[in-house]
Amino acid sequence: QVQLVESGGGLVQAGDSLRLSCAASGFPFNRQAMAWFRQAPGKEREFVAAIKWIGSAPYYADSVKGRFTISRDDAKNTLYLQMNSLKPEDTAVYYCAAKPIIANGYISEYDYWGQGTQVTVSS
Repeated sequence: QVQLVESGGGLVQAGDSLRLSCAASGFPFNRQAMAWFRQAPGKEREFVAAIKWIGSAPYYADSVKGRFTISRDDAKNTLYLQMNSLKPEDTAVYYCAAKPIIANGYISEYDYWGQGTQVTVSS
């Protein structure tokens, strides 16, 4: 049974940093492309960042480029999202997602999803 469990969310002030983690189990993690998405209240879920294999070039949404860094530790079956210079508009529930690494593209058609972790950034 595939499980993706996010952690690390919380309430921070604008300008602060947070590091999200996503612990994966139930599938070969190193054969999955991994991504972070987020959904703010009243808005549709949006792509944040994705990474295929270790050492590959990550892909970021323009809104987070230069502030967020996605990474993965295949030995720990864990995905990370380092979020710096947080803004109130980053407030959302953050989800990690997975799909086979051979699948095309970065921003859609993910097969597995976590339950999400809340990030709230106050001004």
